[in-house]
Amino acid sequence: MSTRDIVYIALFAAITAALGLFPAFSLPVIAVPITAQTLGPMLAGAIAGAKRGALALVLFVVLVAIGLPLLAGGRGGLGIFFGPSGGFILAWPLAALLIGWLYQRNLRSLTLVKEVLILALGGVVLIYSAGIPWIAAVAGLSLKQAALGSLGFLPGDGVKVVLAVIIVRAVRRAYPTLE
Repeated sequence: MSTRDIVYIALFAAITAALGLFPAFSLPVIAVPITAQTLGPMLAGAIAGAKRGALALVLFVVLVAIGLPLLAGGRGGLGIFFGPSGGFILAWPLAALLIGWLYQRNLRSLTLVKEVLILALGGVVLIYSAGIPWIAAVAGLSLKQAALGSLGFLPGDGVKVVLAVIIVRAVRRAYPTLE
């Protein structure tokens, strides 16, 4: 692993932690907070790439697990992963991996629509695919109830996808030799 790899991993773990400084709020139906932090896996995968992006989010998850208060609202600790947010958070490294892989495979032919689809697939669909069953299991809900309760996250996640596209395009324009 090169120094550059280590810097990218640390940087995107730190960016994800910094996104936790934005105030979170919870939906009345589900005890999972709406935060800006799901933007972290999107940016990590799209900018740092599959391997470095995924490792950045693995580092972040490990730091949260050992108790650092890096999640929105100053939350941290192993207990987080046994609550309703656990499935979402544990999916972040996979989301960064998928987004990074799709970006790397399509880098030369990226269009605005492709970028939105890649970020929505990895940053929303994949994360929800892990988070919704997790909520159902932890809260004793049916999958349908958990999915319906999660609908309130979609507008914010749509905004995060748009922000990610804007940020990624600006970074790639400013650093055209970015790997």
